[in-house]
Amino acid sequence: MSIATLNPERVWKHFYALTQIPRPSKHEQKAIEFVTKFGKDLGLETHVDEVGNVIIRKPATKGMENRKGIILQGHLDMVPQKNSDKVHDFQKDPIETYIDGDWVKAKGTTLGGDNGIGLAMAMAVLEANDLEHGLIEALFTADEETGMTGAFGLKSGLLKGDILINLDSEEEGELCVGCAGGLDGTFTFNYKEESVPAGYEAYKLSVAGLKGGHSGVDIALGRGNANKILFRILYALDKEYGARLATIDGGSLRNAIPREAFATFAAPAGKAAEIKQRVEKLFKLAAAELSATDAGLTVTVEPVAAPATLIDAVAQKNIMLAVYACPNGVIRMSDSLPIVETSTNLAIVKSNNGVVTVNCLLRSSVDSAKEDLADMMGAVFTLAGAGVKFSGAYPGWKPNPSSAILQAMKDTYKKLYGKEPVVSAVHAGLECGILGGVYPGLDMISCGPTLRFPHSPDEQLNIPSVDKCWQFLLETLKNAPVK
Repeated sequence: MSIATLNPERVWKHFYALTQIPRPSKHEQKAIEFVTKFGKDLGLETHVDEVGNVIIRKPATKGMENRKGIILQGHLDMVPQKNSDKVHDFQKDPIETYIDGDWVKAKGTTLGGDNGIGLAMAMAVLEANDLEHGLIEALFTADEETGMTGAFGLKSGLLKGDILINLDSEEEGELCVGCAGGLDGTFTFNYKEESVPAGYEAYKLSVAGLKGGHSGVDIALGRGNANKILFRILYALDKEYGARLATIDGGSLRNAIPREAFATFAAPAGKAAEIKQRVEKLFKLAAAELSATDAGLTVTVEPVAAPATLIDAVAQKNIMLAVYACPNGVIRMSDSLPIVETSTNLAIVKSNNGVVTVNCLLRSSVDSAKEDLADMMGAVFTLAGAGVKFSGAYPGWKPNPSSAILQAMKDTYKKLYGKEPVVSAVHAGLECGILGGVYPGLDMISCGPTLRFPHSPDEQLNIPSVDKCWQFLLETLKNAPVK
């Protein structure tokens, strides 16, 4: 059964179409062309701005001209994550989807439900001729996942709506009214390449099998970080056997908890049995610690051909100490909501051509706490002699308790489903904070169907929740506040 025929078909057919269009972050041109053609083929006013955002405008239906204009907003790009044994080119290949009970999943890759399902709902509204609504604008932003450059590049004066409904939340029945801000940390070590000493044997250390996930949404779940586990083991092998690092390759995306990490190293000959035993012991310790949250952990060490060169001993010491000491995970919980306030994700550690680069994504709903965390992490890496750079800062989104659309959507949800929706904030980056800075008068809210494990190949979209969210969106448009 194709996902294009699921209920409501008018939504799922568009989501299916989006899964056939490669759209990893920074490579959304085909998606931009697709939705632009979609808007123009409908005869709707369609505009592409200089950074790749697409705006499609649909007039109010008869009798609804007095309602406040609503902007339906989602992002065009998706996170390109796959299992190491999956052959897939995110710039060329479509996503292979399948249905598993009440869930839509992808075969070995991210699904792109984040945020393809939001785009699909907006497209279904634009296409439909049997709905009641005021002025509708669809804002499809570019490059949300790797810097929110589309939102940052949006110019004032392009949008006419009064209310923005962000369709990028991931729990049906929740209305999100706030989010955390973020900051990228990049730390670099220069190293010299040294020859492998005589009498040394080489090994490959592999950490795999972890769940990974969204570095904001899933950071409080206690999942393993492959980079932290890798360096925990490397630190012990260096300390006990004088292991010498050759290469490091851990993690792949700044906003995904790393699921896999690999290193090659050399150690004095004749220690293979001891090293294997020591790694097995450290694996068992880590596996026991993660047994309730990330039970799939695997750690292997195996002999390999000697590498051409090693990282020099001084640089190795600094890298080992800094990465092992680097803060990771939840730093502080919120005092006012049952969510994370401040966190950081040790996302990527890679060696290449004389440089080891460490990438972290810091998040907080409190600006001063985010700045303090940056200073703390900067201090660790400065002491280790690394280059320190922070960039890509984006603001959080402060809740507005007197929001007219919040009250309207609460009333609508209760009328539809007989219960109050949950009103919450999220420890993840939504574009609302940035868009609200460009359009300070916007009344903003975020909602969406239930999506699990975004930013990982375990990503899955709940089928019944899509229909509930769709019906809720239609009733919201029908009951939009009057101007």
